[in-house]
Formats: sequence, C-alpha cells, structure tokens
Amino acid sequence: MKRNWEALVLKAMGGREFRLTVLDSERVSGSLHRLLVDGGGLLAAAEAHPTMWIRLWFDNEGRSHQRAYTLVDPDPATGRFHLEFALHEGVAARWASSARPGDTIDATLQGSSFTLPDPTPTHLYLVGDSASLPAVNSLLDAAGDLPATIWLEYANDDEKGLPHRARAGQEVIWVPRLDEGRHLVETVRAALTSPAEGAYHWVACEAGTTRALAKHLRKGLGVNRHQVSALGYWTAR
Repeated sequence: MKRNWEALVLKAMGGREFRLTVLDSERVSGSLHRLLVDGGGLLAAAEAHPTMWIRLWFDNEGRSHQRAYTLVDPDPATGRFHLEFALHEGVAARWASSARPGDTIDATLQGSSFTLPDPTPTHLYLVGDSASLPAVNSLLDAAGDLPATIWLEYANDDEKGLPHRARAGQEVIWVPRLDEGRHLVETVRAALTSPAEGAYHWVACEAGTTRALAKHLRKGLGVNRHQVSALGYWTAR
C-alpha cells in the first residue's frame, strides 16, 4: 500500500512509525470490538499518558486511509495495549472485525500529549461518546476518586452498555444523539451555567458539537483556557 501525502507530512513533523501485531480479538458488544496488540516498541519509545493516541493506516482499496485511536490499558512492561473500534460502516471497522492473531498494521505516533492539570482539579467535567470513551476511561483511571461528571452521547441503545470506569462519586449521564448533536449541547449548557472554580473541562465528541461546547465554556462562561481541553473526534457527514 502506497502511503499518501499525510504520511509524508507526519513524518516530516517528527512522527514515529511502528508496526503493531494483533495478539487477540474480542467482540465486546454489538457496537464495539477490541483488539490486543503488541506495540512493536512503541511503549518503549514513548511514555504512556492518559488519552494517548496513535494513527492507524488502513488499506482502502489500494488507497491509504488513516484514523486515530486511543491506547487502552497500555502496559510498558510487556509493550502491549488494547485498541477499541466502534462498529459501523467503514474500512477501520471492517479491518478490526476480521483481524486475527498475527495480522499487522502500521501506526504513527505524532501529536499525542496530555497531563492532568497541576494543582489537581476540584472536579472533572467530561463530555464524550462511543468514539472517545476509551480516552474518557483513561482520564477516569488517572483521576482516581476525584469528583467527576461525565456526559456520554449514544447513537443507539447498545452503546449505553459500553463499559465505563466511573467510580463512586463520579456521575455518568447518558444522552441520546438527537438533532445532529444539538441535544447534547443543550443538555450540557443547561447543567453548566456558571464557571466552577478549580474545575477542569474535557470535551471530545463530534466536531461541531465539540466547537459549540468549547465556545460555551470559553466565551459563554469565561472559563480559563487552561481549564478547557476540546478536540473533535469525528465529523458528521
């Protein structure tokens, strides 16, 4: 498979390339598939951190296609981690569903960085969906018993059964995807009507929804930019 211009740009920007090897494959639910992979030296070359992500390169009928995925439960001692794929029509889901032990896929590590704020936030406000749930879970693991409110948008009832890692004192609110994401925006805006001192806000869902919520936090409520992280994980078509 010939790499496209994106791969050349990422390499020029310092992207590091690794070849992952599938070790195990598991269907978690009707809408989620999980793979255990050997990172090919990735975890020895870069320190694992919450929300850590890589770009995977898929062969889409002879054309190179890349998508970003969060590392789930990275284990530096073994060099292994899981990858989770939301199952919907697309080359990534098809590849994951058919992947077997011994299969390989190329990955690029470039641009992934995150640390929890210092001092420790008084409360976490997280907004995500099935695509960003692995990143949400990694944040909850890092946060421990820190109070948190988590809004998770779901497109179908099966997604409400996806595993989350909220603990006691951390509230999970499932929100149906309605009106092209506007329902999630309205739900979060109704709950966050004033800035919470010492809180940290993390938003990662559909790009338009993410922009609307980031605008509400930064301009509507005047939350300091250091207390907000917002990244569109996918784009509605």
